[in-house]
Amino acid sequence: MYRHELKFLITDVDRIELRNVLQHVCRHDPHAQDGFYSISSLYFDDMYQTAYQEKLDGVEVRKKYRIRIYNNSDSVISLECKYKNGSYIHKESVKLTREEYDSLMQGDVSFLVKKQEPLAKEFYVDYKTVLLRPCVNVVYEREPFIYDEGTVRITFDENIRAVRSSEYLFDSSAPSWAILPPGQLVLEVKFTGLLPEKIRRIFLKYGYVQTQASKFCMCLEKINGLLR
Repeated sequence: MYRHELKFLITDVDRIELRNVLQHVCRHDPHAQDGFYSISSLYFDDMYQTAYQEKLDGVEVRKKYRIRIYNNSDSVISLECKYKNGSYIHKESVKLTREEYDSLMQGDVSFLVKKQEPLAKEFYVDYKTVLLRPCVNVVYEREPFIYDEGTVRITFDENIRAVRSSEYLFDSSAPSWAILPPGQLVLEVKFTGLLPEKIRRIFLKYGYVQTQASKFCMCLEKINGLLR
C-alpha cells in the first residue's frame, strides 16, 4: 500500500511546541522505550550513485535499498526497499539473520534466492546487475507518535549523522558527522488516504514549510565531501 510522506525541517523550539500538542491527540509508539529509539540505515547505490542522482533530479518513480537496525542491535535486521511514486511511498522488507547480514557484507548474496519474499530476489538481481554496494550509514534518534485514524505516523528525527563504513552498523561509538546545525531536526508525517482534519489543523496552525530534504542525500554528500 502506498502512503503519503511529508517532511519538514524544524527547530528544537518547534518540536517542544508541537510535542505538547501531539501528546494530547496521539500516542507514543509502544516500541520506543522512554519515547525514543535509535535507527541505523545502511544504504546501497551503484557506482554511478543512481539512487542519489534520481533523488536530486526529482525522478517521479524511483527506489532505494537499505539495511535497517534499531538501537544498535542485531535482533532485528531488515533489508528494505523504499519505492517512491510522486508524493506516494511504499516499503517492502525482508528479515535477515546476523549471519546473512555478514555474508552480504562479504559479497555473498546467494542466500537471497532461497527466500520467499519477492524483495529478496529483486535485491539479488540488482546487486548482481548494477553492482549495488553500501554507500553510507545514516544514524539518528527518532521520537515517534501514532494517530490511529488514517494510520498517521509523526516522527521527530534528531542528531542525524553520517557514518562512512558499513563495518560500524552495530557500533554506537562509530566515527560520525552531523549533517544539520545544532537545534535543527527533521519532522516527518506519513499517512494513508487523506490527512485527518484534526492533524491537518495542527500543522496549519504552525505553518511549517515542507521540504524535500533527504537524510540519505545529506549524509552521502557529507561522506563524499570528506573523501575529496
